[in-house]
Amino acid sequence: MWAQELAVSAPGKVILHGEHAVVLGKVALAVALDLRTFLRLRPGAEGRLSVSLPGVGVRRSWDIPGLRALRERIAGKGRGVEQLDALRKFAGIAAGASAPESLATLAFLYMCLAISAKYGDVPSVDILVWSELPTGAGLGSSAAYAVCLAAALLMVCRAISCPLQEGESTARWTEEELTLINSWAFRGERVIHGNPSGVDNAVGTWGGALRYQAGKITPLKRVPTLRILLTNTKVPRSTKVLVAGVKEKILKFPAIMNPVLDSIDAISQECQSVLEAMPANPSPEHYPVLEEFFDINQHHLNVLGVGHPSLDRLCQVTASHSLHSKLTGAGGGGCGITLLPPDTSPLAVEAAKQDLCACGFECWETKIGAPGVTLHSCSSLSAQVLHALAQS
Repeated sequence: MWAQELAVSAPGKVILHGEHAVVLGKVALAVALDLRTFLRLRPGAEGRLSVSLPGVGVRRSWDIPGLRALRERIAGKGRGVEQLDALRKFAGIAAGASAPESLATLAFLYMCLAISAKYGDVPSVDILVWSELPTGAGLGSSAAYAVCLAAALLMVCRAISCPLQEGESTARWTEEELTLINSWAFRGERVIHGNPSGVDNAVGTWGGALRYQAGKITPLKRVPTLRILLTNTKVPRSTKVLVAGVKEKILKFPAIMNPVLDSIDAISQECQSVLEAMPANPSPEHYPVLEEFFDINQHHLNVLGVGHPSLDRLCQVTASHSLHSKLTGAGGGGCGITLLPPDTSPLAVEAAKQDLCACGFECWETKIGAPGVTLHSCSSLSAQVLHALAQS
């Protein structure tokens, strides 16, 4: 019987450099974003498992005997179509439903039953998940959710320890335990996305920054914490269509486009070297080279055809405040990131935010290089997070 009330959090992610080029075997750098997903875990009513996901309007509760019976029925079917179909039927989710609430519920049921089948009984717990991350913006919100779920479920099933000691506000798991959390989070991500790269859940688990190339994920040795503005243009786009457009351009003009991809690859590698040489709290003189990388890469991404007038506007607005920006992720709208050197005046940051919001964009002042999945005592959470969890 689980007897504690605790919270788990995991960060979102942004691509610093290497968008689109990564699909063609080049290096990409993904960094943890200090906008987090929070999971509150508390003892549930005896014989019931409950989940609330207020961000997508989910509030479900199941009796444990019914879940045990479902687990027996689907045992041995793997993460195949049959098993997911059985879970959909049980949860009343229509075949082919792809709305966030349907996929989040399906991933929850899959992870809960698969983890409890391997490590113990279905737990009587009450789980609530609230996120600072917008969904569908390419910021790793589903991976942060899967990482939080994996950590919480593995902990209540005793597959990993509860590392938080009396009187501590936060704790992290061992490297071995993080590897297990990551592997289960990846399985949850596959339920949601089908065939993800594994980068998002790895960033959510380990935090910091990761280098990704041709399926190989390597954490950077040391990563400074950098202040940024994250801006969501709110312009919807299809990643699939943008990726296909880049591919078409490369096939049409290989002699022109391949050097652009090589240059993006070089930016990623140079940026990795700079980040690993920077101190934990960089001073202003460390920023000009990072700003130049942003400017050059943004031009390259426009050459690849994944820019958008909303992103051009974002770059113009921040440039008017002497700040440097680039798109992050698929492009064609979506999000952009702006570096905030430590000597940037608070007035300049506020003015830039106001101008961006006046364009109809949504803006957050946050950090990159944030810690990965973390266990918290509920009393140590910020007033904003506690309020959100209490309201939900």
